[in-house]
Amino acid sequence: MPVRPTGDVPAGYLPFMKPPSPLRIATGILALCSAAALCRTTALAEEVEAVTSRASNDYVRKKLPDGSYEEESYAFAKGGFWSGDRNDKTIDKLGFTEVAQTIAVPLASQNYVPAKDPKSTRLMIMVYWGTTIAPEHASDSPVYQNLTHASEQLNQVWPASQQHDAFGNSKLPPAGAVSQFDALTTAIAAVQAENRIRDNMDRRNAEMLGYDSWWDSTFNAPNGSAQELRKQDMLNELEQDRYFVVLMAYDFQMMWKEKKPKLLWETRFSVSQHNNEFDKRLGAMAAYAAQYFGQDTHGLTHRPIPEGRVEVGDIKNLGTVPEK
Repeated sequence: MPVRPTGDVPAGYLPFMKPPSPLRIATGILALCSAAALCRTTALAEEVEAVTSRASNDYVRKKLPDGSYEEESYAFAKGGFWSGDRNDKTIDKLGFTEVAQTIAVPLASQNYVPAKDPKSTRLMIMVYWGTTIAPEHASDSPVYQNLTHASEQLNQVWPASQQHDAFGNSKLPPAGAVSQFDALTTAIAAVQAENRIRDNMDRRNAEMLGYDSWWDSTFNAPNGSAQELRKQDMLNELEQDRYFVVLMAYDFQMMWKEKKPKLLWETRFSVSQHNNEFDKRLGAMAAYAAQYFGQDTHGLTHRPIPEGRVEVGDIKNLGTVPEK
């Protein structure tokens, strides 16, 4: 079971993200960071879709006279890889080195530089990446299909118009509809159980992706409210497989000298797996998310992928082409 880091941890820290081990601090990691600064990316930033970033209250970056941030050195460490439920060579083939090298460039744009000396290293950045596993859509679930079938069977022998009295109270089923009524009751219980499983999967994905603030503000939304529409928008995103990256920046010196993990900031960014390829999108995702590294977004921020549009004008006759 992962251990929650001690110290000042930003709100929303997720305990299933494994904190770094002091043994992971090694010159090999520092060498990787130095090499990572040489890579470049040409992906477009607007391809990223969702970002959440949080920072500890006592993490403050110094600014230079020109308004840019003072350089902070870091070392990368491997957090972990979450595999989706299908083979995807665009992410399965990538190792920690390739992912770290791509992310190093957007880090440099915010004056986070690879460390050269452990004594002056400010941050240790844990890198997690992978694909979420979305629950099955309700309309595709055999349990929901069975509920529909059971409801239709009951209505054939006991129409819905006869199931309530004049005051709207439910009536007991007639003798000829008991078996169908029992089948419907069983189907409803199965749907309720599946809903609980789906809710648990959705919540876990919400926490992994940084959607937890959206989840908390809409999950108990009243039916027919504007919040319910926002909740459905959220579920539409959560109930699709998504590529994600999580960066968790710890105090390197405290880890090295005191063997205590102290989380200073974290950034989570993701994009739909549908019609995307992780190895081609990663640079764009990190480039857009970089503006929030070490900052607090105070919730989820979106930048949707632009959609193409074709406009059809009036039909014009360009004449008749004579046959050969």
